[in-house]
Amino acid sequence: MTGVTDAPRALRGALVAVDESNPVASTVVFQYNPEEMTRRLRARSAAGADGDAYGGARDEALRLEGAPIETISLAVELDANDRAAAEDPAAALLGVYPQLSALEMMLYPKSATVLANNALELLGTIEVVPPRAPLTLFVWGPGRVLPVRLSDFSIVEQAYDADLTPLRARVDLELRVLSYNDLPVTDPGYHLFLVHQVAKEALAVLGSVSVPLRLGASAAGAAATGGSTAGAAR
Repeated sequence: MTGVTDAPRALRGALVAVDESNPVASTVVFQYNPEEMTRRLRARSAAGADGDAYGGARDEALRLEGAPIETISLAVELDANDRAAAEDPAAALLGVYPQLSALEMMLYPKSATVLANNALELLGTIEVVPPRAPLTLFVWGPGRVLPVRLSDFSIVEQAYDADLTPLRARVDLELRVLSYNDLPVTDPGYHLFLVHQVAKEALAVLGSVSVPLRLGASAAGAAATGGSTAGAAR
């Protein structure tokens, strides 16, 4: 007789690279969800250079040029032994190398593009346009799907097999959220971020409304407690 559990299955975070020339997206689903994530937001102020709110005109101190500059830091753990236990045939042969390669390729231009640009340079083309990276999405639950640029990351390979195939690794990711200030209006990421901001505005209203309601309930409870105490004293 098999046991049955009612525990909900947790959603997995992921990075999805959508390549316009390739309809099949490169998806890296986190093997384990990180236990913590650091988010840093810096105001994009119109008062000073580089978002500095000091040193500008007085009537510009509260003006914003756009959405804040947000960076996200998190650590992703990869373990081939657990993948092998889940009957992943690639884990036994290649360890976590495929997952590491998928992450690394988000920082590489396509080799076909590199070869094409080299051919154009040999033909004497005056200007070669740098290759465009795919649109990368950071997926953290249904409420947060953000266009990001993978700024940099560090890989700590922690175990190997006899053929020096990496079996376990930790990847520290640094992501820069791309807003409508960073993307053209024709880019899907522009609209994804705008949807994210609208949803955040709705949550902010909900949070602001719920605070007075809680304060009112606490005040009513305190008044009732005080009234009953005064009656008992009489």
